[in-house]
Amino acid sequence: MICVLRLGHRKARDKRVTTHVALVARAFGADKVMLSGERDDAVVESIKKVSKKWGGRFSARYEKNWKKALRGFKGTTVHLTMYGLPLCDVVGKLRGQKNMMVIVGAEKVPREVYSLADFNVSVTSQPHSEVAALAVFLHEFFSGKELDKKFGGAEIILEPSAKGKKFARK
Repeated sequence: MICVLRLGHRKARDKRVTTHVALVARAFGADKVMLSGERDDAVVESIKKVSKKWGGRFSARYEKNWKKALRGFKGTTVHLTMYGLPLCDVVGKLRGQKNMMVIVGAEKVPREVYSLADFNVSVTSQPHSEVAALAVFLHEFFSGKELDKKFGGAEIILEPSAKGKKFARK
């Protein structure tokens, strides 16, 4: 089970990026997302609608107390930050973990996160997007196998097409 914890969501500023974090988490193999920071039920409901329409068992919820969620998590916690250890050096240690929480920030991440996380991991040691970092991390974690993931119960199923859009509705 992989849970993505989105820290420090700001309703007015982060709606689109937080939604993209959740979409990437879902599409690249995570099981759920927890949104922390300002409560934003519209984002949570939007993510739930995507899961219903496109299939799978991805869930989303708001978590008021990120510290409690992080401390209470039973598994390995991984904080994605440009200040961490290089992804290529630690991904082998992370593969095979049964329960993992991947932490991505919005605003400045509280210093405490760095000490609470089991791993602080950098996708690159340059400024970058948390959305891109999450995608690259999950892609490396799953060794690319997430690209073939099937999402059961979908209302819409895409059919590969060299040109145009082909899909079926259930």
